[in-house]
Amino acid sequence: MKSILLLCLPIILFSCQDEVKTNQSNNKMNTNQTNNILLQNWDTPFGTPPFDKIKSKDYLPAFEAAIKIHNQEIEKIVNNPAAPTFQNTVVALEQSGQKLKRIQHLFDAVESANTDDVLKATSNKIQPELAAHYDQITMNKKLFDRINKVYQQRDQLDLDAEDQRLLKETYKNFVRSGVNLPEKKQNRLKEINKELASLQQTFNDNLLAETNDFELYVTDKKDLGNMPKQAVDAAAEEARKRGHQTGWSFTLQHPSIYPFLDYSPNRALREKIFNGYANRGNNNNTHDNKKVLEKMVQLRTEKAHLLGYDNFAQYVLADNMAEKPEKVYKLLNQVWQPALKTAKKDRDDLANAMKQEGINDDFRASDWRYYVRKIREQKYNFDETVTKPYFEVNAVRDGAFLLAHKLFGLNFNKMNLPGWHKDQQVFDVTDTTGKHIGVIYMDFFARPSKRGGAWMNELRMQSNVNGKFVTPIVTTNFNFPAPTKSMPSLLSFTQAQTVFHEFGHALHGLLSNVKYASLSGTNVPRDFVEFPSQVMENWMSHPDMLKLYAKHYQTGKIIPQDLIDKMNAANGFNEGFRSVEYLAASFLDMDWHTLNDTLPRKTLDFEKQSMQKIGLIKEIIPRYRSTYYAHIFGGGYAAGYYSYLWSEVLDADTFEAFVKSGDIFNPGLARRYKKMVSSGGTKPAMQLYKEFMGREPKIDALLKKKGFQF
Repeated sequence: MKSILLLCLPIILFSCQDEVKTNQSNNKMNTNQTNNILLQNWDTPFGTPPFDKIKSKDYLPAFEAAIKIHNQEIEKIVNNPAAPTFQNTVVALEQSGQKLKRIQHLFDAVESANTDDVLKATSNKIQPELAAHYDQITMNKKLFDRINKVYQQRDQLDLDAEDQRLLKETYKNFVRSGVNLPEKKQNRLKEINKELASLQQTFNDNLLAETNDFELYVTDKKDLGNMPKQAVDAAAEEARKRGHQTGWSFTLQHPSIYPFLDYSPNRALREKIFNGYANRGNNNNTHDNKKVLEKMVQLRTEKAHLLGYDNFAQYVLADNMAEKPEKVYKLLNQVWQPALKTAKKDRDDLANAMKQEGINDDFRASDWRYYVRKIREQKYNFDETVTKPYFEVNAVRDGAFLLAHKLFGLNFNKMNLPGWHKDQQVFDVTDTTGKHIGVIYMDFFARPSKRGGAWMNELRMQSNVNGKFVTPIVTTNFNFPAPTKSMPSLLSFTQAQTVFHEFGHALHGLLSNVKYASLSGTNVPRDFVEFPSQVMENWMSHPDMLKLYAKHYQTGKIIPQDLIDKMNAANGFNEGFRSVEYLAASFLDMDWHTLNDTLPRKTLDFEKQSMQKIGLIKEIIPRYRSTYYAHIFGGGYAAGYYSYLWSEVLDADTFEAFVKSGDIFNPGLARRYKKMVSSGGTKPAMQLYKEFMGREPKIDALLKKKGFQF
């Protein structure tokens, strides 16, 4: 949470009876703190969480105790008899709530990556309470009065640039949270925020259930086609887990559904699993998400109106680089037409390939991946199964580590520490002198307890207040195929890219070197946060980098140049599809959040109209349809999914500078880049980029990279 919140003990006169009750309450709280590992100080290496001692049932009482402590800290700031100063108000607020922040960061990470019934129940209960708790702070007029008095004196105070930034962001956060609203509107805003938190959790729970409930059970081996052994073995293991003695079970987890869509010659089964994926949350059952998201959209629009904006996108973008919806639509439209033109040509090529096989039927969305694979094999003489042995998961991980060493001088040393799951890997991160920089946890494999996709968390954010340097602890999370008895985990090109992508987020947190935690690491505008992750993908596929880490897991031989050329050429094919499905989802996000009224909408009708408006072809669906669009209805990307495209502009522009320098590891450029990302949110994102590149970003490199023609 980007909110800058802090707390202490109130100065209150008690009667004797009140004092006795209070002491009893405090004694109970102290007992809870003693017994609850989440509230204790951890005597562990670098303050890492003692996952072997933390139980799911510990979180709820820890949350409740930490909220009380946080409230006491806030009361102490509010009731301080001394005149408000930057230190006793703004820094005190920044430093408050340490226990609650620690618990919240840890819980959010574990609940998303290894949930269970207790954690889900805890989340359903605590998320609305947390929303109410933070609202109580950011709408506290007495607290804001103190902040405002400091803010009005800002030009007369002896503050450095980062102090000024913290003051400005704290003031802005309170205003954007509704502190200046009249009481009636504040109360309504609190109700909205509480309900939105509950609906978001419901959306995520429904999506996880829909994903886990689906099964495509296959008994005829011919329906597997030439599917890689790794995927076949995994499907066989899944079938045994689901109680089948023979056969293969395929799920909607990416490591399962994608190989089936790529290789199965059975069109009917491909369509069945594709529709299962495309209709998650849209099955008119107990896990249906249509009513959930429709209510969320209404509440978000109402919230925007309360805060003085026409729509929710205006509210969100006012704090981003894009600034307003018109700029986002302009960016999306710049790429949409060339992307759609390319996708239509690719669609025609794929449909012709299908007809050449004697199938005289309409080409379907569920046919797309199958014929992309075939054309790659025929046109480029490329079979992805040939490259996978060069992308064994640990080798790709080591490649990312090597890149961080060559660019930033970082080293990664494996630690024998417990994680939230037995498959998790933990590394101590040091610089060239051996100095500790931070800790990274890596969780690679798919499982039913983990939500889909890939992401990064910060368990502890870097800070350096009053000379006390706190190092960061970060995590990266993936959904790759787990090793089987006969095969290690071998990644596709795209999956290997994902390792570098999430590692880029991790580096953003690890390289942070600022004073205040709320301005550190990834605490930057949403449309800047994807830049340090996406730029890493460029190195991943460059021949100079591939030759350093892409080695055959059995022979140890470096990936040959002719295979690199084939791979990069083949992966360039289908760029139209990738861009169109992404852009369609971005348009859908913006359309939902630029609604200026709170009239009820029917999800499917609205989505259909949105896609018709941009001319999306029927053979492609948005990367995320509304009912499983977790980025915007289950996470923090509402009116922000476009940010991946904006970040693509930045990453293509940046990497082109490295390439043009003649050295993709150029030390001078790497130092300037490191300075930019280590600055976190201490400066406006555009200012940081201009200081790095010496100018504003240009879109030319992105269009060239995608190979689009206008």
